[in-house]
Amino acid sequence: METDHLIIGGGAAGVFAALTIAKCGGSCIIIEKNEYIGRKLRITGKGRCNLTNNCDRDTLITKIPHGGKFLYSAFSKCSPQDVMDYFESIGVPLKTERGNRVFPVSDKASDITEALKRELNRAGVPVVRGNVKKLIFEDGRCSGAVTSDGKTFKAKNVLIATGGKSYPITGSTGDGYEFSRSAGHTIENPMPSLIPLEVSEDWCADSAGLTLKNIRLRIIEKNKKCRFDEQGEITLMNYGISGPLTLSASAVLNQPFESDQYTAEIDLKPALSQQQLDSRILREISNMPNAVLGQLMRKLLPGQLISSVCSLCGLSPDLRVCELTKQQRSLIISQLKKTVLHITGTRPVSEAIITRGGVSVKEINAKTMESKIMPCLYFAGEVIDADGFTGGFNLQIAFSTAYCAGIAMTQAVYKN
Repeated sequence: METDHLIIGGGAAGVFAALTIAKCGGSCIIIEKNEYIGRKLRITGKGRCNLTNNCDRDTLITKIPHGGKFLYSAFSKCSPQDVMDYFESIGVPLKTERGNRVFPVSDKASDITEALKRELNRAGVPVVRGNVKKLIFEDGRCSGAVTSDGKTFKAKNVLIATGGKSYPITGSTGDGYEFSRSAGHTIENPMPSLIPLEVSEDWCADSAGLTLKNIRLRIIEKNKKCRFDEQGEITLMNYGISGPLTLSASAVLNQPFESDQYTAEIDLKPALSQQQLDSRILREISNMPNAVLGQLMRKLLPGQLISSVCSLCGLSPDLRVCELTKQQRSLIISQLKKTVLHITGTRPVSEAIITRGGVSVKEINAKTMESKIMPCLYFAGEVIDADGFTGGFNLQIAFSTAYCAGIAMTQAVYKN
């Protein structure tokens, strides 16, 4: 089969690039290994699809800890507002929630994928089910690909939009890295990002599944440098911590890391200073002088956490509050303001939302997403060494890089 543009991967980046090409009048074919497009899109945002983040370009770049400068041009050409306008124009009403996260009004990720599928059909873009085995190189350029069943696809341009290595069940198995290597590209070591963290403390398991909202999480490196400091929510797990704050924190950790390199500090009462917290405790004691410590702590914490916090303070939940000394109150306040967890590692890459690493941005033209090494080869999405925090930023990377690649690929064909 022959086409102007061959796109390897039918995820967010691949489909958006195809639709961009089609809008510009170009012909293209998508090769997708799954039975349907956007398999990973269907599970993002816990099945709701956090499509993008409703923020400006400068804010967007601050949320990309790896590759932000490289993406400046892409974000200028395709902003979050552009993405929102596009999806609403194809029949998907959107809403903006806490943290400027953007979701379909329906809270159904399937509405996004079905809308993209309709647009592909409308544009006449064929999606061929197949597993690409290798790229074709001729006359010093990338000119197509061969699938595992022996089919050859020739094209004037080839786009790699295969994703990373996270969620391999969705088809992201790292194939794009091997294709890129075969073209001479450097692959920055793929590793998990936006991933839960394992800790050495076992008390988290006692409250596994508990979500702590409106807390402050700080990640401190061994050299005392603070690597992360934000407020939000975390979820306690059998192995440690998960939840939005944890996932974002994982994006700034140097990997791989030693088991004693990072500690997490949780402020369970960030809205109160230590003095204010002490006043609150004294007021509660005055109101219930015959109560025990467990009852007092229930005024401050979720019930599942009381036993653990009392244990960390070395105090019995049955201790009468009228017997609490100033020193014991100080212990409680210190624990509430700084509960320390020792991070031992991350969960496996298969549990990561996104992959850090990939094709080196030094070898990609930031304005066109074309390879600087192999003419007619382009990249979009997670296969590139650029990743952001949780909150819709990584899908925005996919859409922006796909748009740039689609425009550049079309223009390249017209020039020739």
